[in-house]
Amino acid sequence: MPEVAARKQLEFIIPSIDLAFRESNLTKNDITAVSFAYGPGLEGSLLIGLIAAKTFSYVLDVPLIGVNHLEGHIFSALPEYPNLSPPFLSLLVSGGHTALIEVSNFGKYNLLGDTRDDAAGEAFDKVAKMLDLGYPGGPIIDKLSKRGNPSEFRFPRANTGKDSFDFSFSGVKTAVRLFWERNRGSVKIEDVAASFQEAVVDAIVNKTERAIKQTKMNKLVLGGGVSANLRLREKLKELSKKMGFELYLPSILMCTDNGVMVAVIGYYKFIRGETSELSLDVVSNLAI
Repeated sequence: MPEVAARKQLEFIIPSIDLAFRESNLTKNDITAVSFAYGPGLEGSLLIGLIAAKTFSYVLDVPLIGVNHLEGHIFSALPEYPNLSPPFLSLLVSGGHTALIEVSNFGKYNLLGDTRDDAAGEAFDKVAKMLDLGYPGGPIIDKLSKRGNPSEFRFPRANTGKDSFDFSFSGVKTAVRLFWERNRGSVKIEDVAASFQEAVVDAIVNKTERAIKQTKMNKLVLGGGVSANLRLREKLKELSKKMGFELYLPSILMCTDNGVMVAVIGYYKFIRGETSELSLDVVSNLAI
């Protein structure tokens, strides 16, 4: 509901900024630059952030720095791993994107694979709705799956081609819907949730393993809202031990959309002298 999201953003943005100043013991005189996400995302919500950022930049006479929201997720582990530096392989798993990105340096990316239809987070939300579990679906299914058997039912793992790193989750979503329509009341919902989650996680981990082998990267960095999924984190830890690469997992707090990851990218752009004009507009479908 984009309009509701934008109205809530408008309602909370000033109180949130006030709270950030109070808790950090900073004043407006301590601000040397303002960074904000100008895309991708819901256009109305992005506009609220843009207007607030431009106002601060203009009034305080400090540089404005537009940041790609996805770039923020790629480096969301950086505040907790200050020694983390490119090159590395980024696994970005969120509500709108599931992607494998080869990161050669700050601002230099090679998209290996992306979402063909439903992203992982979107699939979690839709399946949770089918099962009448509520929203957001990811945390609910993750919690419910702990009481279920992930091997009870075999839902499909989409094959997008042997040489493709793209992801597709519309098929497993449809499979769960048809299964639930036929078997509602005769199966445990915990087993359905766990089996669905296992199918999604398997698809992500299998593609990631292939990407590690192809790129020969020795570092994997997880990011995005779905990176909070405990089963995904568990299986990536197993893969890390098996293949011998370093795994960087952001804390659960840093997995969801947050201002810290935007500030991190803004900082690196700032020290490189990469600033934005006040004419910058939002781009809802901004690519990495």
